[in-house]
Amino acid sequence: MNILSVEDISKQYSDRPLFTHVSFGLDKGDRIGVIGVNGSGKTTLLRVLAGVEPPDTGRVVIANGVRVAYLSQNPLLDDQQTVLDAIFASPAPMIQLLRRYEQTSAALAHHPADSQLLAELDALTAQMDALNAWEAEAAAQTILSQMGLAEHVASPVGLLSGGQRKRVTMAQALVDQPDLLILDEPTNHIDTETIAWLESYLTRFSGSLILVTHDRYFLDRVVTRMVELDRGQVTVYVGNYASFLEQKTEREARAATEEEARQNMLRRELAWLRRGAQARTTKQKAHVQRVYDLMDQRPDNRAGSVSIDIASRRVGKRVLELHNVAKQFGDQVLIKDFSFDLRRDDRLGIIGPNGSGKTTLLNMIADRLMPDTGQINVGETIHLAYYDQESAGLDETQRVIDYIREAAELVKGASGAMVTATQMLERFLFPPDAQWALIGALSGGERRRLYLLRTLLIAPNLLLLDEPTNDLDIQTLTVLEDYLETFNGAVIVVSHDRYFLDRTVQHILAFESGGQIREYPGGYSDYALYRAQQQAQQSAPSKPRASGSGKTDATTPQRPRRLTFKEKRELADLEQRIADLEEQKTTLSHQLNSVGDDYQSYQRLAEDLAQLDASLETAFERWAELAKLAEQ
Repeated sequence: MNILSVEDISKQYSDRPLFTHVSFGLDKGDRIGVIGVNGSGKTTLLRVLAGVEPPDTGRVVIANGVRVAYLSQNPLLDDQQTVLDAIFASPAPMIQLLRRYEQTSAALAHHPADSQLLAELDALTAQMDALNAWEAEAAAQTILSQMGLAEHVASPVGLLSGGQRKRVTMAQALVDQPDLLILDEPTNHIDTETIAWLESYLTRFSGSLILVTHDRYFLDRVVTRMVELDRGQVTVYVGNYASFLEQKTEREARAATEEEARQNMLRRELAWLRRGAQARTTKQKAHVQRVYDLMDQRPDNRAGSVSIDIASRRVGKRVLELHNVAKQFGDQVLIKDFSFDLRRDDRLGIIGPNGSGKTTLLNMIADRLMPDTGQINVGETIHLAYYDQESAGLDETQRVIDYIREAAELVKGASGAMVTATQMLERFLFPPDAQWALIGALSGGERRRLYLLRTLLIAPNLLLLDEPTNDLDIQTLTVLEDYLETFNGAVIVVSHDRYFLDRTVQHILAFESGGQIREYPGGYSDYALYRAQQQAQQSAPSKPRASGSGKTDATTPQRPRRLTFKEKRELADLEQRIADLEEQKTTLSHQLNSVGDDYQSYQRLAEDLAQLDASLETAFERWAELAKLAEQ
């Protein structure tokens, strides 16, 4: 059953067309993911589909009786409302009944002897029975709990943080149980555990779904169709994100083959023209026209790709040391007695619930905030760059080109060649005409891409990234991930994007209760697996010990021991050491073979080679031991 039809819609702002003549349909149960580079019009498309703003041409038709809930990137809420009133704001009779029931239940919890409240709750309970609303009530309670809002239902919205406000609007959309959910960047500003729950919830959601997100794991697990918005046109792909990548690769390969055939034919036809063929007869005129037609059949230029090409700096031995650092605000302890030594080329991911202190830690490292106790020492050779959540210093009244020139008129590329600010902007998908635009006229994603460029221009060797995946498109994220793989320096990243963490970090710092920060080796998936194993062990019933024995049952499976962070570093060092020893062995063998009749030199080289073989054997044995643990 078709519940939404998009018929030939177009939209542009000023002289900038976002999309033209777009048509597609949405069936009941469809889950569509919309992707495209920043500024391509994804958010505007969702606003048009939700009826928030009209298209310039065409129309959007929603089937009769279909209820739509829309979550915007920056939702507007009434600061005077309580969280409960904001969540149950829908005029739908069921939602209003749930709101009155929750309000009365909360009031009765504070005044259990109030006879009027008891009578009101009895009446509401009868209505809940009549409408069979208990399943909806249980679902609402689950949503409030998973969104971390159950303890804040009586709080005014105006006292909430940005992340909490996003959760309120998310809960509002889910509690409404619409036929069609339209979500714009639902994973922004919420932590990894909440994202995992939302992912699971949406896979079971019986309605239809249209969403924009940069979270590739989320797209892969939730959506059944992909819509790519590229240069004003829409292409629909069947399947999830992985299927989209496969289909797009095949499509581009076919286009490349067709273009090669067109070029070959064009060369032959041009050669025919150059031989002086007369264009007098109808047949010859048609032949000439075919050449012109071939010349006009130019393929669409593929959307530009972000290119990060900035020279690196030398990194000394000392990068960053934290000694017994502590921080709290009021009675809330965020960081307690934390010590850490960051080395060159380390890739560190930081995770934890909203408000746990992740950004506070980065602000202290960046010297924007002082610790209550402890010391933070940054190495003398370190040039620190901080890509923060708020895009600090981004002036909306400034022109794009002036903002970059303010940082550097010329930038040294990785090859040593000098690159102008204009050229660097073009590599970040800001063509010459866009470079003179005011920053305030850019989309949210374009501003973040511009801020990323400005952050990288100083050629840092210690890079702090606070939620870098918020508002950046998938293409830019992919290029940033590739850049970080070869980045000459250390990286600390706070992120809720599980895919990004898996691609970029070597170990995780997890903020846990009471201000404790615990280290885990590997990326996010390694961390999640370890935590799942821990929870399974804690929830499993304990087995009785054998009579008269102080040992556990030998049949009880033991969790494989994981590499410690120190052992992981040792494994990496051993791989380099073995390579160096093998190179030395090759050199010594060549010297031994060419020593001739010099017996003393021969004996000395043979002894050196024997010692080298012994060192190589020891290194191999230790490497094999650690590699086996790493595989577990």
